[in-house]
Amino acid sequence: MKCISVYTKDFGLFSDIYEEIMEAPPAENEEKVIEGVTVSGAGEVPEQYIERMRVKPEVVVMREKERNVTILQHGDVFEICLPSAEESA
Repeated sequence: MKCISVYTKDFGLFSDIYEEIMEAPPAENEEKVIEGVTVSGAGEVPEQYIERMRVKPEVVVMREKERNVTILQHGDVFEICLPSAEESA
């Protein structure tokens, strides 16, 4: 899975820029600033990563079923986990 890190704890701001991030996600190791928020391509994470994070009480897990996207929120960061190109094909 491809992971994108969004460095904000403000859910409203995250929601405002989410579609913009999804339309033009950063490449691996690329960093962008959107409306003052740093967004970076964190690369690939194993499928088990989401399962490990899901059991932690401080992690909020959200799903966007339409695009098969999982969003993790913990601390001051949101992580958008997308299926890799091979997985979605």
